[in-house]
Amino acid sequence: MKFNWVACDPNCRGWVSAVGIITADTPRDFEEFSRGRQLGGATVVLDSSGGSVNDAITLGRRFRNLGLSTTVGISVQNRSGQSARPAVAPEAYCESMCVFLLLAGKKRYVPEAAHVRVHQIWMGDRADDAKAASYSAQDLMIVERDIGRLAKYTFDMGGAGDLLSLALSVPPWEDLHELDAGELKLTNLVTTNLVADVLPHVDVAAPAVAELAPKTQARFGAEAEPQPVKSTKTAEALVPTGAAQSAGSQK
Repeated sequence: MKFNWVACDPNCRGWVSAVGIITADTPRDFEEFSRGRQLGGATVVLDSSGGSVNDAITLGRRFRNLGLSTTVGISVQNRSGQSARPAVAPEAYCESMCVFLLLAGKKRYVPEAAHVRVHQIWMGDRADDAKAASYSAQDLMIVERDIGRLAKYTFDMGGAGDLLSLALSVPPWEDLHELDAGELKLTNLVTTNLVADVLPHVDVAAPAVAELAPKTQARFGAEAEPQPVKSTKTAEALVPTGAAQSAGSQK
């Protein structure tokens, strides 16, 4: 995941653009990004197909400690008239563990045009052919351990059990489930219907980028950023220290 500060002085504070897959490096990258910046109370605009469970949990807790707000969108440069002013295109995707980063915001807003989609945790190296794969007791322990961690995080962040129920009912061989407006409220993923509560004085009606497409396949392959191919089909779980090497679960 890549972090950038989008400045929009003098009429608004600006926001954090967070784009891409959540990996083991993401919490450290955010710490480096935040160093020297006064981010307390700022808003994070998310556009992500998910990634590592445990690293998303770590990052989400950091978001909450900073009192950040969250929303879904694509940061764009609106070049209308004589000036170039940043804006947020609302037709963006927040999938899998990105949804739990969204939950970390103290204030949370989801535009009508945004796509928030969930699915199960699964072993990362077996997600592409999950039904045919073999699983050990160690694998099951890893997945169940991380479901427990994710459940605790969800309740700590103020989310509802309905979010876990919806996510954990979608296996990796099915399409991700897109939450409708009622489900966004049911799960406590949204705390406000007013964009001004998270992005005051920001244009959120900017046209989406021309080639925006659902990220369904991103959970099987790479994102657009120049980094190694990494499946985001499930949520990556770490093997306990001292245990035999095993592929993690991802989401």
